[in-house]
Amino acid sequence: MQRPTLYSLLLSFLLAVALPGAYAQAHRDTRSPDKMPTAAEIKNPPKSWIDSDTGHRVVRLTNEPGSASFYFNVNAYTPDGKEMIYTTPEGISVLNLQTLQTRSVVKGKVHTIVVGHTTPSVFYIKPGENALYKTNVDTGETTMLAKVPSHGNIATVNADETLAAGTYDEVDRPNEQFGHNGRGSTDTVQAQTSPLEQAASKGEMMVKRLAARIPLVLYTLNLKDGKITPVLHSTDWVNHLLFSPSDPTLLMYCHEGPWQSVDRIWTIRTDGTHNELMHKRTMAMEIAGHEFWNWQGDTVFYDLQTPKGQDFWLATLKLATGEHTWYHMNRNEWSIHFNVSKDGTLMAGDGGDPGQVAKAPDGEWIYLFYPELIKNIGIANKDFINPGVLYAEKLVNMSKHNYALEPNVSFTPDQMMIIFRSNMFGPTYVFGVEIAKPAK
Repeated sequence: MQRPTLYSLLLSFLLAVALPGAYAQAHRDTRSPDKMPTAAEIKNPPKSWIDSDTGHRVVRLTNEPGSASFYFNVNAYTPDGKEMIYTTPEGISVLNLQTLQTRSVVKGKVHTIVVGHTTPSVFYIKPGENALYKTNVDTGETTMLAKVPSHGNIATVNADETLAAGTYDEVDRPNEQFGHNGRGSTDTVQAQTSPLEQAASKGEMMVKRLAARIPLVLYTLNLKDGKITPVLHSTDWVNHLLFSPSDPTLLMYCHEGPWQSVDRIWTIRTDGTHNELMHKRTMAMEIAGHEFWNWQGDTVFYDLQTPKGQDFWLATLKLATGEHTWYHMNRNEWSIHFNVSKDGTLMAGDGGDPGQVAKAPDGEWIYLFYPELIKNIGIANKDFINPGVLYAEKLVNMSKHNYALEPNVSFTPDQMMIIFRSNMFGPTYVFGVEIAKPAK
C-alpha cells in the first residue's frame, strides 16, 4: 500500500479540522451511481428479500415513506415485548412484532421521547404546548403530564415512569448562535428521538457549542405533580440523558462535544449524588462514546477507540463490580452504533461508510457479533481489563444506504430480528433482518 505523503496528510488535516463543515458536505454521500436506488425501487420498494451476499432475510416493516425506528439506545418496545413503536411524518405508530401489522396511535407533529418500561405507553412532547404527554398504545388513553421549562427539554423517562429528565439554560437570553439549550432558532420539530439525518456541518457546530460554555441545569421533572428538581449545574455541554431501564434513580448522561475533547460518559443519582465518570482515558486522542445500557440496566456499553480512528473496541463496565471488558474488532467491523441482545449473548452493529471515523473500505453492513472472552492463563489482577473479541457475521449489504442517515440497530426482545432504519430505496423506512437464516 502506498504511504500518504506529508502534503496529503496536511491537506486532509486542514479539510477535516479547519473546515469540518465543507469536508463533511463533500463526503456526505459516498455511494457510486450504480449503488443509488432506481426509480422503480423508490416507487415500489421490495417488501422482503434474501440478501444475496449474506443469505439472511430482510423485511421492510413500515409502509410510510419517512418512517423511522428509534435512536439506537432509546427503548422502542412495550414491556411485554410484543410491539415496537416507530415514527412517521404524521405522528407515532405501532408495529405488532408477531403479525407485522401496524396502526397509528398519535397524530400530529410531536417529538418522541421513549416507550415506557412499566406501561405500554409512549412519551412525547407537543411542541406547540411545550408539554410532555403519554399515550397508552393499546388503549389510546392520552394524558398531559407536565409543562416543560420554556428554555429546556426532556430527554428520558425513568424505569417506573415517575420522573423525566432534561436540561434547561440558566440564562434568560438565548445564545445568539445556538438559541436556548443549545438549539438553533431555526430548528424544525423532529418526530424522532434524534434527527433523521446528520447535518453536514455537525463537526464544526460541536466545536463551537462546546466552547460556548452556556450555563445549564440537568433536572428531573416529577410526572405526578410537575415539580422540577435541579440535579446538576454545569457550563459543560450536557446531552444524551438516558435513565437506567431498571433503576429509577440512576441516570446516564454525556459531556457532549468532539469526543477527544471531553470526558464523555457519566452517571448520576437523581438526588445529585454519585456523579461518576464511567471511562477514564489513558492515552492522548483516546475516545469513548455512543454509550448505552444493557437490557438489565446493570452494565454500560460504549464505543472505544485507542486512539481515535486506529484501534476499535466495544467496551463494557459492570456497575456493581467496576469490572471492565473490552471486545476487539477490525476496522471494517467498527459501527456507528452498537447494541446488545436481551440475554447478552449477541451484539450488533450498523457499520459505516468510508467517510466515518474508521474510514473502513468495506464497512457498509449490518453486523451480528458473537462475543468471546480471551481466557486468562497468565497473571491475574482484579484491576485488569478483561480482553475479548467480537466475531462478525454480515447480515445486510448496506452499500445502497446513504450513511448521512444512521441506521441505529436494535434487537427485538425475542432476539429474532435486528431492527434498523435505511434509505437504501430512497425514502427512509424501518427494516428488520432475521438473525436465523431461512431453511433451505
